Amino acid sequence: MYARTRRPAAGDRDEERALIALSLVPGVGIGRIRLLLAAFGSARAVLSTPRSVLSGVPGIGSRTAERIARFDDLSTVDRQFERARRVGAEFISMWDDRYPYLLRKIYDPPPFIWVRGRMPVADGAERALAIVGTRRASAYGRRTTHDISHILVRLGFTIVSGLAYGIDVASHAAALEAGGRTIAVLGSGVDRVYPARHRRLTEDIVHRGAVISEFPMGAKPEAQNFPRRNRVVSGLCLGTIVVEAREDGGALITARLALQQNREVFAVPGPIHSPASAGTNRLIQGGEAKLVQTVEDILDELGMRADAEDLSLPTIDVASLSPEEQALCKVLSPEPMHIDALCGAAGLEPAVALVHLLNLEFKGVVHQQAGKHFYLSASINP
Repeated sequence: MYARTRRPAAGDRDEERALIALSLVPGVGIGRIRLLLAAFGSARAVLSTPRSVLSGVPGIGSRTAERIARFDDLSTVDRQFERARRVGAEFISMWDDRYPYLLRKIYDPPPFIWVRGRMPVADGAERALAIVGTRRASAYGRRTTHDISHILVRLGFTIVSGLAYGIDVASHAAALEAGGRTIAVLGSGVDRVYPARHRRLTEDIVHRGAVISEFPMGAKPEAQNFPRRNRVVSGLCLGTIVVEAREDGGALITARLALQQNREVFAVPGPIHSPASAGTNRLIQGGEAKLVQTVEDILDELGMRADAEDLSLPTIDVASLSPEEQALCKVLSPEPMHIDALCGAAGLEPAVALVHLLNLEFKGVVHQQAGKHFYLSASINP
């Protein structure tokens, strides 16, 4: 038997320093940290335990025990807190009530996370859904992500994803656009945004949600980090929605991790000839995911209900639109349309049309996709 200490109190800075120190010891991953905490009760107790006792813990061994006993790089621990202070990141351990409830329930939860923004308990308790997919998203995938995110936000869900190109970033942006909250889970330190192009979006997420990571401050986006990142994405949520996924895509990893965590998996079907939908369709075919055509399909599986009005896109009265906006809405449809074709059909010059399209975007009537393609994202009342 090992001498156990009491469970550490949230905010115990000495315990936080010890937990970070333990995580920085070479060869000590989250699995071994979990074993050691189970054996001794706290990271402080682990670091003060003789190596001969540490080596007796099943799964630790003499080499790892030696590394733990010799670790004395406290300056690196201090630098972690200093880097966190500079970017406004907080340390949240599993002992903290702010640690997400559902994430705590998975098989291998991170012993701690770094958080920029706000992570209330409610995010993990009942109203969070992940939206993931390919980095090479099609127009269909981006539009579907936008529409699903908007409706889920209106129903009070937090949208969780991984800040990658394609479907991930589309889900974050759509959640913010709809006035909702979103959480980005990184495969790097929270002070090292990847992809760098998403720095501005990250700042918006911090102000309206949270950016989190289990990796040390300053950690690079190493390839091996992303499967670990994916288990946190799914672990934070009631379910994971796969919009588009290639057969070898990381989104399928997230979906299967969600299944292992006993969480729901949903998939949006796509064209059979589209590589971007091959993995998604395979999930449905194999019975690993529920086919999703509407948000109501997701709610049914979760045992939730919503008013029909909340399950549809916003409705705008045509009388509230200017003549130019009305002309544009007459030719727009739910299918993306290039600005040149749109101007020709509406009889407007491109410069004039773009001004009014921007106004329609602000009103939530129109959404713009890459390459100046536009589509209706609301219903128009005549």
